[in-house]
Amino acid sequence: MRIASTRSAGRKRRVPETSSPESVLGEPIPSQTGSGLDISKRFWVIASVCILLLAAFLRFYDLDLVPLHHDEGVNGNFLVRLVREGFYHYDPANYHGPTLYYFAALFPRLLRVLFGVQTQNSVGLTTEAIRFVPALFGVATVALVLTLRRNLGTLATLSAAALLAISPGAVYLSRYFIHESLFVFFTLGVVVAGLRYYERANPIYLLIAALSAALLFATKETAIISAIVLLLALVLTYVYRLLRTRAANSGAPKRKKGRADSRAQQSGFVARAGGPPNIALWLVAALVVFLAVNVLLYSSFFKNFPKGVWDAIKTFEFWTKTGKEAHVHPLSTYVWWLLLQESPVLLLGAIGAMVSVVRSTRAFALFSALWAFGLLTAYSLIAYKTPWLVLNFIVPLALCSGYAVQWIYEGLTRFEVGRGARLLVLGFVLLIVTGLGPGLMRAYTEEKVHWKTFIPGYQTFDLNFRNYDNDNQYYVYVYAHTRRDLVKMVDEIKRIAQRTHQGNQTGITIVAPEYWPLPWYLRDYNRVGYFGRMSQSTEPIIVATQGQAAEVETMFGDRYQQVHSGSNPAGTFSLRPGVELMLFTRRELVK
Repeated sequence: MRIASTRSAGRKRRVPETSSPESVLGEPIPSQTGSGLDISKRFWVIASVCILLLAAFLRFYDLDLVPLHHDEGVNGNFLVRLVREGFYHYDPANYHGPTLYYFAALFPRLLRVLFGVQTQNSVGLTTEAIRFVPALFGVATVALVLTLRRNLGTLATLSAAALLAISPGAVYLSRYFIHESLFVFFTLGVVVAGLRYYERANPIYLLIAALSAALLFATKETAIISAIVLLLALVLTYVYRLLRTRAANSGAPKRKKGRADSRAQQSGFVARAGGPPNIALWLVAALVVFLAVNVLLYSSFFKNFPKGVWDAIKTFEFWTKTGKEAHVHPLSTYVWWLLLQESPVLLLGAIGAMVSVVRSTRAFALFSALWAFGLLTAYSLIAYKTPWLVLNFIVPLALCSGYAVQWIYEGLTRFEVGRGARLLVLGFVLLIVTGLGPGLMRAYTEEKVHWKTFIPGYQTFDLNFRNYDNDNQYYVYVYAHTRRDLVKMVDEIKRIAQRTHQGNQTGITIVAPEYWPLPWYLRDYNRVGYFGRMSQSTEPIIVATQGQAAEVETMFGDRYQQVHSGSNPAGTFSLRPGVELMLFTRRELVK
């Protein structure tokens, strides 16, 4: 690894102010080694691969460890029907867009064709298989960050990708079969593709941006919020830098030159893109791509046309109402959640945002700051708040954090110290931020804190592989999550089914009002009734809540007995906080 000398780093190099393909928002993009950290191509590749491998390990390791959340169970139920029956109809009142299901439906089929992976009627629908898709998009998001080297700087890009790779929330939500991982990937895809189109004037990037935008809108209705924030961030970045340029060129001759340069850059892009008619033609093509993809997906490939398309428009009416009624939290909730489990990217991101405003040397850093805190503000103003929406902020905050790390390193180059000393100081600062910050927040919320809490990256391991179902206030991502007890109950059901010698034909009666994600875990059983209330039954297995124990006793008398086991002597199975399930079976099946 080669580090630029202090003298050369401090010396300003003249960059021609032209409308070259490397200019973004009127700013010539610094070279790939413009961060003061000059590294070889080989080192860049090795560092990038290591970050991606770390991101992949954290997201793919033991994917079925965590029991499915309520929402994952609902999504899994949609997927089961799509794979088995080829049926999916978008419901604007209750559920998000179709991309998750269609992407997830491809993977089980691929497993079945290549490896013969299937479980009776599930045709490859395992927990690992469905979670593979969001995990893959989670890793792909880290990979997309690494493509921003020219726009953000070498050290900034590597730091941003590393912080995103080990972010507790980014890892946790990438291991969830929900829409968020795909949503943030497509959002970043719009940004990267749009940026490349402006740089290179190649219309293929415009079409990729349109495809990303289409998939973004086909993933969640909140895409409209991201689209508005991105547009505002773009406009504000351009206006702010234009005003700074005019302020710097306060003399009349300089003002004229600044305006001429700005016009040259804009006209240069138009010329490179083939002129206004050609740009207009490709914009129409991009709009066609956007509309076509949405129509195909929301209409279930014309199986639900035009109702599915109309419902996709009508969804904003439903979710505007939902945003005022469900999951209501105070204005400062997202900031508090970020402090508790994402303090490194929040604190470094705030520093990076302030530096980008004051220095304004990189337009993309300023854009990322406006994007990050614009989204944070927009979502905070909405009463509806859930932890998985935090992933929307983590990606741009990681970009701002990377820029802060680069700024710290560049500041150290002003001192007459060696390369090793600068890296040592930078490493010490990062250890404090990534270790001490989360540790102090943990200490603030708990009476007793283990020393491991102060180790950088420990909270990622702790959340994802130890306390994944702990509803302690510190674990903000564990939001009404399914307890690991449910898996024990499913195992008991399997044992009882074996004793009946009926296998997946064993009858199961669910009288519990709350039972998700049980439909996913019982998807291979063909005789399951979800009544949600007390109902007569002669089936071998009955599932009720603890509050229904007296009713079960009255209705079924001594024909059924509550199931106890060595691992569960109390006889109750915790579904999630406040919901305790009880398992009953016919007495002749008790052992």
